[in-house]
Amino acid sequence: MMKRTNMLVTAFFGFAAAASAGGLMTNTNYHIAFDRMMARGASFDVDAVYSNPAGLVWSEHDGWQLSFNAQKPFQYRDIEATLSQPYATAIGFEQHKFKGKASANPFVPALFATYKHDNWAVGFMAGIVGSGGKCTYDDGVPQFAVPVRGMMGQVASGINAGAGAAVVPADFYRLDAFMEGKQYIYGIQANFAYRFNDHWSASVGLRANIYDGYNRGHVIATTDNAIVSGAMGGTGELLRLNLDVDQRGWGLCPFLSVNYKYDRLVLTGRYEFRSKLNIPNDTKTLEIGAAPALQAQPAFASAATLAAPYQDGVKTRYDMPSLLSLAVGYELTDQLRATAEYHFFDDKHAKMSGNRQDELEHGTHEFLLGVEYDINDRLTVSCGAQRTDYGLSDNYQANTSFACDSYSIGLGAAYRLTEQLRINAGYFCSLYSDYSREANYLSIPVTETYSRTNNVFGLGIDYRF
Repeated sequence: MMKRTNMLVTAFFGFAAAASAGGLMTNTNYHIAFDRMMARGASFDVDAVYSNPAGLVWSEHDGWQLSFNAQKPFQYRDIEATLSQPYATAIGFEQHKFKGKASANPFVPALFATYKHDNWAVGFMAGIVGSGGKCTYDDGVPQFAVPVRGMMGQVASGINAGAGAAVVPADFYRLDAFMEGKQYIYGIQANFAYRFNDHWSASVGLRANIYDGYNRGHVIATTDNAIVSGAMGGTGELLRLNLDVDQRGWGLCPFLSVNYKYDRLVLTGRYEFRSKLNIPNDTKTLEIGAAPALQAQPAFASAATLAAPYQDGVKTRYDMPSLLSLAVGYELTDQLRATAEYHFFDDKHAKMSGNRQDELEHGTHEFLLGVEYDINDRLTVSCGAQRTDYGLSDNYQANTSFACDSYSIGLGAAYRLTEQLRINAGYFCSLYSDYSREANYLSIPVTETYSRTNNVFGLGIDYRF
């Protein structure tokens, strides 16, 4: 029983480490122009504050530009667990989908502002630069459900609870499991851009990344069977694990940008340095309890050691990785523009909880392509696509923090109501590739398939004066 209980406690506390891992959660969609075109690395509009800071000095408008953007994502992150016999009968299911709903209520906002005069410009932005929501599993996840059920039923040994052992058959108890993790990384940045001549400009800036997250969950096993209660020490509650930890902290990210313009051609480069985030715990609840028969197991004597990383004040690394962005834009006609772009996130050198970055095969590669067409002086339509390759591995994936490679497509329009006021509307969706791996919980083999869906609607207002 010691080994099984030890694995259970380790799995439960692994949730907190996995729920808010950074790096792969870096956002790039702040302005609605991204939603409708994707590749914005050659932009001279107000969204260039983020996508091409050195390009702000090439805007045709001298003076202020302001922009407010609101996006509403709809995301699901599901895990399908499949067990073979005899484990399926003992655990209580052969195949089960654990449904996770990610949300950001009521919407994801972003603010942009820039002022240009002659050959120089300044820019400001505030938005959610990492993650941006919470994910809830109302039935828990396999890494908790399987160990608890396996420990209670002693699947590996086949011991019978009716003989008085401290074990419980799968149909003799009820399991209440709930897991939820939230992670927001707010960003506030400022940058200065200068145009040196007819072709070259450069920008330097600084962003403050502010981390706000929590991990909450419980696993509770109960029974009203008299034989089982007697064997466990006369209690209806067999096992209780509770976790409630808030995490807040901040880090800085300097960034550089260059822009080269020749006639209709635009070449840009942007580099963001790694932002070190070493986040302390503000622990509200950290509870491990069990019926007397389980408390007597030696594993519970080491529970304090297993729970140590989640004690109040302990720090965890959630670095945001460095980012290299390269883009080429070309004005095909006076009305038609196209941009190709490449991003590299150096996730393998950004510290994550439990050093999960070491399990990645490589950093994240993104390839983007977008086109934009002015139908007339007021209406612009656009579309774009993006390919994301994370360099995933089986050991990197975790039930409450997993990723899937994807293709994304976006489309939308911008409409100028007046000379000063423009509205942007966009939509994009991500088409994910399912990821399958073989896992093992309490010596019980499980095939897990991770799947995700993502749809984002956005609306924004640009104003200049």
